[in-house]
Amino acid sequence: MHISVLYYELIDSLNISADGIYVDCTGGGGGHAGLLLERLGENGRLIIFDRDIDAVARLNSKFAEDRRVEVVHSNFADIDTALLSRNIEKVDGIYADFGVSSFQLQEAERGFSFRKDGPLDMRMDTTCGEPVSEIINTYSESNLSTIIYKYGEERFSRQIASAVIKRRAVKPFAATLDFAEVVKGAIPKKFHKKGINPATKTFQAFRIFVNGELDAVETLMSKVSSLLKTNGRFAAVSFHSLEDRIVKEWLNHYAAPCTCPDSFPVCVCGKEPEMKVITRKPIVPSEKEVMHNPLSRSAKLRVGERI
Repeated sequence: MHISVLYYELIDSLNISADGIYVDCTGGGGGHAGLLLERLGENGRLIIFDRDIDAVARLNSKFAEDRRVEVVHSNFADIDTALLSRNIEKVDGIYADFGVSSFQLQEAERGFSFRKDGPLDMRMDTTCGEPVSEIINTYSESNLSTIIYKYGEERFSRQIASAVIKRRAVKPFAATLDFAEVVKGAIPKKFHKKGINPATKTFQAFRIFVNGELDAVETLMSKVSSLLKTNGRFAAVSFHSLEDRIVKEWLNHYAAPCTCPDSFPVCVCGKEPEMKVITRKPIVPSEKEVMHNPLSRSAKLRVGERI
């Protein structure tokens, strides 16, 4: 079952205008989109992006009867190009729910889960790129360690990379559970946390790397201000510190006035604030939501408004 995280909080934060144009950057199961459409008038418009071809098919089926909806098979990093091709220069709201969807986790053949055995793939868009197995079986120990540390913030990245190199010399990696067991064995047992699989951070690292997730978030954030109408809002749910940091820094950048050094007697940069930050502190799930959906425990919602 797909459960949208911060379901009401995200849509509430957008201050929906009945006749507005909105962009869902990460369609997934269409949960947030469904709620937004309940508040959108008959002349409103919702454009849904998803890079996962299975998600696109699912969304097209779900909203087939709603003429206000258009589903686009595209990386949200290309949002500006996709909108311009539809003669849309600015919109009333943009939102994103970053990270892997529960549909992807539930489908073993996609390779995202360390709970179900399947091929080591992890690509959100299976029509392009290389699966994680190719990376794990060919990259150097140094490169593997860097990926695990940089994108998973895993303190035992070197030990895991070393274990991977030793094991693949005997037998290449092909399946998720096999890989998860090797990762688990490389982490000292005293650092295994109750209720959290030891392979969690490593799987996160390779998923982020193979899908270029942080680059996509960075690119999206560099464009949102220019795509929003005055009073238009951007809202994003992040699930780990790397994404959240990018969103926070870009919103603060857009909200910042003059960037000249204090030593300058007058402003020469001419920068004016483009957005205001609505959430000085991120909105997080309630205890009730975390209890019903443990995957929401690390979620953070940040919101900005175009001035």
